[in-house]
Amino acid sequence: MYKILVIDDDTAIQELLKRVLRKQGYEVTVAGNGEEGFQQAQKFQPALIICDWIMPRLTGIEVCSRVKASPALSTTFFILLTSLGTVQDKVKGLDAGADDFISKPIEMNELKARVRSGLRQHQLSQDLQTQKKLLEAELAEAADYVQSLLPEPLTEPVKIESKFIPSRQLGGDCFDYYWLDENYLAIYLLDVAGHGLRAALPSVSVLNLLRSKAIPNIDYHQPSDVFRALNQTYQMTNQNDKYFTIWYGVYNRAQSQLVYGSAGHPPAVLISGNGQATEVNKLKTPGMPIGMFPEATYIDDSCDIEKLSGLYIFSDGVYEIHLPDGQTWSIDDFINLLLEYNKTGYCDLEEVLKYVRKLNCSHILNDDFSLLKVIF
Repeated sequence: MYKILVIDDDTAIQELLKRVLRKQGYEVTVAGNGEEGFQQAQKFQPALIICDWIMPRLTGIEVCSRVKASPALSTTFFILLTSLGTVQDKVKGLDAGADDFISKPIEMNELKARVRSGLRQHQLSQDLQTQKKLLEAELAEAADYVQSLLPEPLTEPVKIESKFIPSRQLGGDCFDYYWLDENYLAIYLLDVAGHGLRAALPSVSVLNLLRSKAIPNIDYHQPSDVFRALNQTYQMTNQNDKYFTIWYGVYNRAQSQLVYGSAGHPPAVLISGNGQATEVNKLKTPGMPIGMFPEATYIDDSCDIEKLSGLYIFSDGVYEIHLPDGQTWSIDDFINLLLEYNKTGYCDLEEVLKYVRKLNCSHILNDDFSLLKVIF
């Protein structure tokens, strides 16, 4: 049985609407002024509210604004009962959140029809909200699953920390690091285009494929060889039009050398030295995202690693932040932030995340936040 709340300071209107609506099979509650009406709405949580426009204490417009601002009443259908019939009045009512209007004097057949229509829309909103909650629960489970696959921190001989915060919609970020043998450490981070399960599933598939070394006849010590194999395996025409970017590096512990490559991915940032002698290098090679073109080519590059250098590998979700002034935070802004923290001698990834969230003006990020810090 649907619940309907009638708010009107005219007792005759109250009784009339209550009698008519109860005969239609609805559960009806009444209130004599706007303030009482909003309190009843919070307690009663009706499917539909019929509210007079002009009342003492709170007007119908003010009640409507409060109802629409209340999360618990987000699906409640709101009908303004009014003798005001100008376009300007209706615009004002719509701006306040009113869903429909009934003009005085009340025509009962019109009232019944508008109530039926409003309740259908309320039910549709309820169904959509239920589906939304189910989808959010599934995405949360998927995010937990992705997080469970990510590697634990390393402490020696190379120290690796990570920070992974999935967005509300769950993006396609994934990363891993492991020793290929006692001397070579592989590190990579990938980002599948898009959001949701369609992005997360390919990401997990790549992680499992690389972790199990299931691709035959490739040299996992050579990023370009890995990219070529992945590009043949994950062509977007066979993967629901999904492609991904990736940064992949292999650290030679004995020679203190890093061989790396990137396929459409943001550069990794290598910070060497300290104080005034700090040096920053962006580690990136040319190459199209994986899966975009069958004929794509990839190359490797390398660099020597000084002792206590820090390598930061990340997805674009850590720096593509839309600022309140309409500007977008850039990768150079992000690198400057890393340098500021690096001056203190320790770059805390949790502090970096807090800073980005503050910039974002929201606790919830629009894209996955994935950041690796490697201290050699």
